[in-house]
Amino acid sequence: MTTKRFEGLVAWITGAGSGIGKALAIELARQGAAVAVSGRRRANLDEVVAAIAAISGKAVPVPCDVTDEKSLAEAARTVERELGRIDVVVANAGFSVAGAIRDLTFADWRRQFDTNVIGAALTATVALDALEKTKGRIVLVGSVSAFTPAPRVGAYSASKAALRSLGQTLDMELHGTGVSVTLIHPGYVESEIAQVDNDGKHDGARVDRRPKNLMWPADKAARVMAGAIWARKHEFVFTGHGQVGAFIGQHMPGVLRFAMTRTGTKKRVRQMTKD
Repeated sequence: MTTKRFEGLVAWITGAGSGIGKALAIELARQGAAVAVSGRRRANLDEVVAAIAAISGKAVPVPCDVTDEKSLAEAARTVERELGRIDVVVANAGFSVAGAIRDLTFADWRRQFDTNVIGAALTATVALDALEKTKGRIVLVGSVSAFTPAPRVGAYSASKAALRSLGQTLDMELHGTGVSVTLIHPGYVESEIAQVDNDGKHDGARVDRRPKNLMWPADKAARVMAGAIWARKHEFVFTGHGQVGAFIGQHMPGVLRFAMTRTGTKKRVRQMTKD
């Protein structure tokens, strides 16, 4: 039997059209929340709303672009207007710019940080007035890559490390307001991230080269994320291999560097981290 922990609460999730965002929207609805789902592809959002309706849940599509401040602010107003309040905000929208640092352009760096860092920060801030009314929860979806820099994912790892620092700072600034901040760092989880190019465009023909034997199903990830959100954890790392990678990155950086710079061990260590 599903626990209705979020009964009567309203959750707003960005990047909710696929992958972790979609699975989390369905899971929070299953646990009683009314859910606003945001993203750039309206057809995907409609599919998520239909999936939630099929389990007798309530959801509304709220298209927006997290790199557009006006779009985000309007989305926050729409969520509060349509659903009456905001209790949980999940800044999940993100993608990965791949390539050696020497090959990345100014535009590559801007796209990476505009979405993964600035977009997440503004998602939280445009909803903050509403969250202060409800003593709500801010959730920033990071990555194990915040702890494990690796060749050819430098921009992505840097953005997720910045997001971690941002979340820790926001948590301090909001102390005493009743609004909590939860940083979530997934390892490998089923998603479309490997099918999005450096311009942020989805291409279903792109091959996901992440190790399938380490991949968590999105619905399983959503269940453990919901638990961390409910418990107002400050920081939560999963999967098992993700926890190992984060531990090595934090406490044995020399080991991580050695592994990443030795051809024979690169592949094994990369399998512990999220590209």
